[in-house]
Amino acid sequence: MFENLQDRLGSILNGLTGRGALSEADVSAALREVRRALLEADVALDVVRSFTDRVREKAVGAEILKSIKPGQMVVKIVHDELIEMLGGEGVGIDLNAPAPVVVMMVGLQGSGKTTTTAKIANRLTSRDRKKVLMASLDTRRPAAQEQLRQLGVQTGVDTLPVIAGQSPTDIAARAVQAAKLGGHDIVILDTAGRTHIDEPLMVEMADIKKKSNPHEILLVADSLTGQDAVNLARNFDERVGITGLVLTRMDGDGRGGAALSMRAVTGKPIKLIGVGEKMGELEEFHPRRIADRILGMGDIVSLVERAAENIDAEKAAAMAAKMAKGKFDLNDLADQLGQMQKMGGMGGIMGMMPGMSGMKDKMAAAGLNDKLFGRQIAIISSMTKAERANPDLLKHSRKKRIAAGSGTDASDINKLLKMHRQMADMMKMMGGKGKGGMMKQLMGGLAGKMGLGGGMGGMPDLSNMDPKQLEALQKQAEAAGLGRPGGLPGLSGGGGLPGLGGAKLPGLGGGFPGLPGLPKKK
Repeated sequence: MFENLQDRLGSILNGLTGRGALSEADVSAALREVRRALLEADVALDVVRSFTDRVREKAVGAEILKSIKPGQMVVKIVHDELIEMLGGEGVGIDLNAPAPVVVMMVGLQGSGKTTTTAKIANRLTSRDRKKVLMASLDTRRPAAQEQLRQLGVQTGVDTLPVIAGQSPTDIAARAVQAAKLGGHDIVILDTAGRTHIDEPLMVEMADIKKKSNPHEILLVADSLTGQDAVNLARNFDERVGITGLVLTRMDGDGRGGAALSMRAVTGKPIKLIGVGEKMGELEEFHPRRIADRILGMGDIVSLVERAAENIDAEKAAAMAAKMAKGKFDLNDLADQLGQMQKMGGMGGIMGMMPGMSGMKDKMAAAGLNDKLFGRQIAIISSMTKAERANPDLLKHSRKKRIAAGSGTDASDINKLLKMHRQMADMMKMMGGKGKGGMMKQLMGGLAGKMGLGGGMGGMPDLSNMDPKQLEALQKQAEAAGLGRPGGLPGLSGGGGLPGLGGAKLPGLGGGFPGLPGLPKKK
């Protein structure tokens, strides 16, 4: 979502950090470029103006510490103001009310209300162990109520039975009553939308609010609509009164201006963001982490959280035992590739690693993308059990059969086998250090750099951590030099990824071991 803005701001601020001293003219010229970058990203004009004014005021009068270059001080001020513009501290859904807590979803048609309702219900059920009831109040859109019922079946969440002919306000009252009788903790009301804001819609929303007395009113807005989304938020807030925002399609290629403007214009916090179509692809909105990503500082906490969710501890322990004996077959390689895909692919991981966001383009140019991983998993899936356990069996006739089965050719299979051979050699070299695979080693290495010990092979155990501890983790990362562009220890001067025994990434001298199509060291 923020890639264009990230590239623009990155190049502007990198130009400042390289200088020993900054004049007022340097700061003004840089802020002019920052203002242009934000306007091109579709951020509201008044928001951009107040942002640059605050940065200029702080930057010109800033006391520069002896150990910090003036350019780095400006980057810090821009970073702090960006966090402030996005809302300071992250705010989650407030459930601090007598059960059943009523959450009302509002927004225009097509913004993703029904899907977001199911995602929130799924999140509250699986993560917070709450009993949730969903009710569709959309009597206008064909099959809207059936859609929510199907999503309820898919996620295992209760939905209110449909009674034909009932008005939205009657359905709302029935939903609250049913939740009380059924012992539900939360009831989520999925209201009707329109293609545009009109008077009957606003009257209906006000009536539903009066009847159900919601504790939270969440506006669902499509982040790709730009400034229209800001006007929409303002209108809904004036007429209905919203308590927070949920932005959908944050994984799209929009310019991100709506996300940056909405908090500043409405004063309402962005509580959740939709980052994909699957039911689990909903994240809490953390202003500091988003600001870090926009300025190319990475997002260590989210990366570690994602690893904790996706790394299977039992599989990791079994793989650690195999690697201690120097064994690494094609089944293990498929597991590693699968773990990378679950964590958002190579691009997603790089985007969260400090100072590594610029690597994505180099990797794409080198032919290293997530389609390549999918193709390699397809090749491994086309092999027999014996072939996966013993790649030496793969002679010409077998390769021909595998190529036909996976829709690839012999050269792709040869590249995969070469990659496996090099990785197996690396694992043997690491010997007993191979604690649970490539992804886990990567996370363990990062944790080690932050001075963190504990669960999952050097990675902190996040299952018992509260948000404050996670923020402390981020601060530890910054203190260890992980919170600034180019500051990842072990990567300066073209070094290796921590915990991977000196494995190098493309563009940092050499290539990630064995990944096909990457430039070799000259």
